[in-house]
Amino acid sequence: MANGLLIVNLGSPASPSTKDVRSYLKEFLSDQNVITMPKIFWQPILRGFILPLRSWRSATFYKHSWTKAGSPLIAYTQITRDRLQEILPNWDVQMAMNYGGQFEIETTLKKMKANGDTQIVVISLFPNYTQSTTKTIIDKVNASGVKAYIIRDFYKLPKFSELQARNIDQAYQKGDFDKVIISYHGIPSAMVRNGDPYKDETEETTSLIKSKLKIVPKEDVEMCYQSKFGPAPWLKPYLKNRLMELAQLGKRNVLVAMPSFVTDCLETLEENNVQNYQSFRENGGNKFETVRPFNGDPEFCQMLADMAVTKIKSEEK
Repeated sequence: MANGLLIVNLGSPASPSTKDVRSYLKEFLSDQNVITMPKIFWQPILRGFILPLRSWRSATFYKHSWTKAGSPLIAYTQITRDRLQEILPNWDVQMAMNYGGQFEIETTLKKMKANGDTQIVVISLFPNYTQSTTKTIIDKVNASGVKAYIIRDFYKLPKFSELQARNIDQAYQKGDFDKVIISYHGIPSAMVRNGDPYKDETEETTSLIKSKLKIVPKEDVEMCYQSKFGPAPWLKPYLKNRLMELAQLGKRNVLVAMPSFVTDCLETLEENNVQNYQSFRENGGNKFETVRPFNGDPEFCQMLADMAVTKIKSEEK
């Protein structure tokens, strides 16, 4: 009999082939927490236009970032899981993904219960709650029928902002930067209008990180949103547009930190380090560097372990 800890990330295609990427995108973009348009309207668009046009292009991007260990997101989540198991030797630590057909949430939870896990904590690896990521985790946990305690965000934990600020300060020291941008994965503006707390949470996260910075001048820090999909308005300012503006304004040395990503993935490796880098340079930018996600950082893993232990203790009272 043991306590169980399940960490959950977004997921990845099984391989960077067009077929597997298409299957992954179909699952991901069919989630109504991600695309809220009624299925009767959205599915013909998805199957008739989006998947045929986007699958091969996304597959090319996945091939650029794929490693010998496979998908970076999967590999770094596995490192995080393994380090958590070392920190919590008497616990059963597992990982799951929202999409991709690997490490399914419901299947993993049922196995944990069958293995004798009596109290299970589920940690969403998204620091800020939003419908398009965390709600799907909650829905799938509830659908499993396995009782679990869900930690839906952790951006307010002092250790999280301390670690983010530490990493930004360390990266800043290595170069002469004109601007530091704290960039978050964007969501449609309509979600915020309908009550999603993500915008408020990301703004608070930025304030908390700025308050912990010891080297970076706070007046040189701003925030943006990235990874926009589709024609509808998303949260602004858009990172790509802002990078081009900064370059044209003479701010040619920029450092980008990405607190909403705790592991490297397509958005950090391809979107930022390739596409946004190229746009920045083409518009007159010089130095473009990013702060790496935690990728299994021991102190970050210790923070997650402490969260799980605290959650069990609070539920036992």
